[in-house]
Amino acid sequence: MPDLSTVTTFQKNVYELLLQVPKGKVTTYKDIAHTLGTRAYRGVGRALQCNPYAPTVPCHRVVASDGSIGGFQGKRDGSPIVKKIELLKKEGVSVENGRIIGFGEKRHQF
Repeated sequence: MPDLSTVTTFQKNVYELLLQVPKGKVTTYKDIAHTLGTRAYRGVGRALQCNPYAPTVPCHRVVASDGSIGGFQGKRDGSPIVKKIELLKKEGVSVENGRIIGFGEKRHQF
């Protein structure tokens, strides 16, 4: 467990939830926000964008609510997305045409 004392309370809460998502599973920005009792989906994205604990806090496991890949490292295309897809594939999550294959089965529920 990383030392989360150097981040905001909101970031800490996001990161602690994300640590519950096992390898081979994904969650969504919306799922994290709702679990925290907020609709700050973009706030979740911003917390992940500046995640100083990656890959220990696996922000690559967060995707869009429709099962599409979403963003990574503040980008929505290019090499960061290629890296995100590679990380997911290493954990057994398949991606095709920018979408998680079997999203319903791969989605972690809090």
